Amino acid sequence: QVQLVESGGGLVQDGGSLRLSCAISGRTFILQFVGWFRQAPGKEREFVATIGWNTGTTVYAESVKDRFTGARDKAKNMVYLQMDSLKPDDTAVYYCAADYVGVAYAHKERYPYWGRGTQVTVSS
Repeated sequence: QVQLVESGGGLVQDGGSLRLSCAISGRTFILQFVGWFRQAPGKEREFVATIGWNTGTTVYAESVKDRFTGARDKAKNMVYLQMDSLKPDDTAVYYCAADYVGVAYAHKERYPYWGRGTQVTVSS
């Protein structure tokens, strides 16, 4: 089993920045990808970014590319999402999720482990 806890959300103005953290515990040695997803009110949960746990390779959704940066610290079992140039459209609950098979990428249904989320609100 793997447990994930997100933190770092909050209220920020248009153009501002936030850094989300995802603390991971449990069987971290099985991890392949740790993904970030978000869900706005009335919308489906959507892919934001994913990070290869062993490689550090990152993949981003087009909507956040060049504004968001993912990173992981294996020694601390932490994954981060630095969010810059935030826009009101980025307002959502942000979740981190873990995959141990290695094929999850942007597919939320392939991530078996999820955190409870952290709220990000960007005011205009």
